[in-house]
Amino acid sequence: MSKKNLKLSLTTKIMLGIFLGGFTGLVLKYFLNGPDASLANNLFIVVNIGSNLFMNALQMLVIPVVFVSIVHGTLSLTDVIVLGRVAAKTLGIYLITTVIAVTIGIVVAVIIGPGRGANLESVSLYKLPESKPITEIISSIIPTNPIAAMANGDSIQIIIFAIFLGIAIGLAGKKAKAVVNLFESLNAIVAKLVDCIMLLAPYGIFCLMANIFKTIQISAISNLLVYFLVVLGVLIFQMLITYGILLKLFTKVTPVLFFKKMKEMLIFSFTTSSSNATIPVTMDTVTNRCGVSKKIAAFTIPLGSTINMDGTAIMQGIATVFISQAYNIPLTIHDYLLVVSLATVASIGTAGIPSVGIVMLAMVLQKVGLPVEGIALILSVDRLLDMVRTSVNVTGDCMTACVVAHSEGEIDYQIFNDPKAGESAKDIDLHRMHDKQ
Repeated sequence: MSKKNLKLSLTTKIMLGIFLGGFTGLVLKYFLNGPDASLANNLFIVVNIGSNLFMNALQMLVIPVVFVSIVHGTLSLTDVIVLGRVAAKTLGIYLITTVIAVTIGIVVAVIIGPGRGANLESVSLYKLPESKPITEIISSIIPTNPIAAMANGDSIQIIIFAIFLGIAIGLAGKKAKAVVNLFESLNAIVAKLVDCIMLLAPYGIFCLMANIFKTIQISAISNLLVYFLVVLGVLIFQMLITYGILLKLFTKVTPVLFFKKMKEMLIFSFTTSSSNATIPVTMDTVTNRCGVSKKIAAFTIPLGSTINMDGTAIMQGIATVFISQAYNIPLTIHDYLLVVSLATVASIGTAGIPSVGIVMLAMVLQKVGLPVEGIALILSVDRLLDMVRTSVNVTGDCMTACVVAHSEGEIDYQIFNDPKAGESAKDIDLHRMHDKQ
């Protein structure tokens, strides 16, 4: 058998990284309590360095990808009216799916009652960092200093600045031709940079999974099994049923094939637990695998990583009901409506980084008079659920990109209907620095 036939796909390598990393983490965790504890601890230090380097590499890509792709996408949407229409559709879909997500979560939690019978009293002094008021989040979306916004990684401010810049470049016409060409080149360069980082993905994910299985307390799940299963069930329902129905209703996309094309991105988002870190992979998936035009993907995906947090909204809705039941503090219909609106707005203001939804949950609990220390109850299983809800979030981004692209006639169904489309996009010849002319 030739070496070419033995070559593993990136998806296969990532899956191996997940299983081998998880197994390595469990083995090293076992030896931490034995005579070889110092060796196991040293190996964990190496693994931790590896996972940090990989996450840093992903975070390194976020600002260039978001900024360049939004400017490039805005330039592609040369008509300001078309840009406004695409923006309105994108925001509308994200808000509607978030409201659906949190509503389903609350209804299922009220019916099943995961917190009933716990009979807890508020005795903990558990505190979380204060979240920003919604008014402050809204009033600060336009940056006073775009360079500072990039330095601080403020995605929504970067997106707003990039849109304004793209519109201004487009309005400048022929005088800005050199800048248009610059962003065309930058967009191609950023895409290749993403491909290069993806070559490291199997090894980075190996380190991430080893770290997760070292720290996570699997036994703690038994104490919160009902809560865990309710959240997991609603997350899966939102991803497969809600998104599947929307795709069926508003596109020519086959939901089954759509989810098959998501597998590599889902694995990636699951292990990183970060919508922002997954942006490069999400962009690659919707353009090269689903056939969405780059100008639509460049607008919808970075925006979605900032404001589309259906998985986070589901967690906040169910966690609120769970904590109210656990502490025997009943909520009224008005409270539930308030939770829906707060969870929707809070999810919009949630950065696409691991576990930040927990911080936003504190605001929701405070507004409906529930003890914030109740969050301590769910922290033991939140790491696992965070991985799943990130996958839901990025799938929602891809679904929205497909719906908007279909409505604008900007999706290539020949690419989408090809099961192998985009699989060879990450092949990079490291022995050649320039393409043949």
